[in-house]
Amino acid sequence: PPPSNKIMFGKVGKQYADKIAQHVEQAALKHMNSTTPASTEQATETLGSVTGKRKALFIGINYVGQKGELRGCINDVKNIKAFLTSNFRIDEMLILTDDQTDPSKKPTRANIIAGFKWLRAGAKAGDSLIMHYSGHGGSVRDTDGDEEDGMDETLCPVDYASAGQIVDDEVHDVLVRGLPKGVRVTAIMDCCHSESILDLPYVYNINGDLEIIETSKNEGISKLVGAGARFLADGNKKKAMTSVTQGMKLLMKSGKGGDSAAREKTKQTRTTEADVIQFSGCKDEQTSADAMIGGQATGAMSFALITCLQKNKNLDYTHLLKEMRKTLEGKYTQVPMMSAGRPLVLEHPFMI
Repeated sequence: PPPSNKIMFGKVGKQYADKIAQHVEQAALKHMNSTTPASTEQATETLGSVTGKRKALFIGINYVGQKGELRGCINDVKNIKAFLTSNFRIDEMLILTDDQTDPSKKPTRANIIAGFKWLRAGAKAGDSLIMHYSGHGGSVRDTDGDEEDGMDETLCPVDYASAGQIVDDEVHDVLVRGLPKGVRVTAIMDCCHSESILDLPYVYNINGDLEIIETSKNEGISKLVGAGARFLADGNKKKAMTSVTQGMKLLMKSGKGGDSAAREKTKQTRTTEADVIQFSGCKDEQTSADAMIGGQATGAMSFALITCLQKNKNLDYTHLLKEMRKTLEGKYTQVPMMSAGRPLVLEHPFMI
């Protein structure tokens, strides 16, 4: 047999290993989804109108001087804020970024929680609340049985090392639980592991239907196939094992089925009266790219959202999701996601 350090494609394989693995993974997933597609159900509830006050909270954290420093998050806030304020009326806004000198405007754990409370204070039917977060996201072991993958997703404040992360259960409880019917919340979450960061129970596909049996099994198998292709290409055990681990997590998640106890608990305890809609940068098991696009550091998901709406401001929510995925496909492995607190029909133009 050949020596263990030999790789199939030599220097070319090492150079293009990521692209080879990504193409193999996408081809495998496309084939499996065509043969065993996800089961869905129809959304049924009507989205309310925005007739009242609009408030916005923008959070961007570059973690300057810390391990894991990012480059594009403050730019994301500037870009998203500029786009929204030039296309929609916003009556009040609060900006938390770690380049500000005012201690009350730093994105610390305490200030972010206070920001959530400020955003929802006094909200009533017809009001619109916008929340944009760009920064690190993480995951920790779930302790209350509401996560299918056994992990809670987290936001990482600038002082997370000393003050701790903000777990998705707390984000949901402080930001959206108990908001009145008729309030609209639009959350744009550009961070890793962000699919369920607001713990919303209804996940949408690009046809506007609700996924009730995730395609996690297909994704898990395709991830394992991609890992094998990567290893054959460059012999990098560490990268291959990362993909294998992600694939196994997806397979374990799929084994619980679409009507698992965790999913049902989320529906029972996290369904909202308000119209809460979240766009997230990626699936719970994925990372979101801090990219360099057009010479500027930016989050790939924030860039995709702005780019798609600049091309067509009349995109409805599900077509916006589809176009965002197309914008990132082939360039980044992350898959933007959309979820809601109620089974809302989202065949309406994006509106805040």
